[in-house]
Amino acid sequence: MGFLTKHEQRDACLPAERQKLRQAIYKDLIKDTNVLAFFYGGSLAKGNEDHYSDLDLRIVVKDEAFETYCSKKKERATNWGDVLYFEDFPLALYSIAHFRSFIKVDTFYYRKSDLQPSVYLKHLLIEHDPSGTVQKLRAESQSLAYLFSEQEFEVWRGKFFAYLHEVYRRVQRGEYHYAFQMVNSLSYSIVIGWYVEMGEVPNSFGDWSKVEGPRSPLSEKQLNQLASWDVGNRDEVMLVHIARSQVEEFIQVHRVLAERIGVPVNQAWLNEIIDLVL
Repeated sequence: MGFLTKHEQRDACLPAERQKLRQAIYKDLIKDTNVLAFFYGGSLAKGNEDHYSDLDLRIVVKDEAFETYCSKKKERATNWGDVLYFEDFPLALYSIAHFRSFIKVDTFYYRKSDLQPSVYLKHLLIEHDPSGTVQKLRAESQSLAYLFSEQEFEVWRGKFFAYLHEVYRRVQRGEYHYAFQMVNSLSYSIVIGWYVEMGEVPNSFGDWSKVEGPRSPLSEKQLNQLASWDVGNRDEVMLVHIARSQVEEFIQVHRVLAERIGVPVNQAWLNEIIDLVL
């Protein structure tokens, strides 16, 4: 039995186990008078969940109870099932609980005043919202569009340049794992550009969720390009080849986004930056 076959029977039961957790969460929270509303985001809200999807739970609590609920976030998660371990930070306003069923629950706590319309709140699966606050939030979020500002554009391309230069430095020092990380960061920078170009809301940097696989918004050509940038060998020639290919794609995406935002493209300046390492 290999990595991909050992747990077939368990994995087949994951949707049912996830539903059991949802039911336990509902029974626990619905009777809590300090809970104003609770809902789900992520793939469950979008309706494109698969066997391995987690539960992105959002809980709105009364202001006077907020600090207490955040401080006892781990205890709360144990009400819903058999928690195997947690991965969150002690002072974080969220809990990430991994259950023995192999289901993960990301729980975020909010005050009512924390809820503001956002492009990230267009898809919500509302479980409890007696005051209609979350429904209103979802409705107001529908008209919002993701805008890539000039400032974000400057940060995006500046980071790309920095990752490119860092690949060179790390290879020269023989720090290949660091170099691999920088090549992957170059790839993700281009993914952000692709998403913005097609009008998709990109994930936070480094979040590869749904970038690949059957739920990816990327084209077959783009996915093939990503695959061609895979690293793993401590081969300087290969890394240079990958970096050149990434730069070629970056220049095209950069031009499209610059024209859309209204920023002039100074190709001589770009070439100067790139020529420092390639």
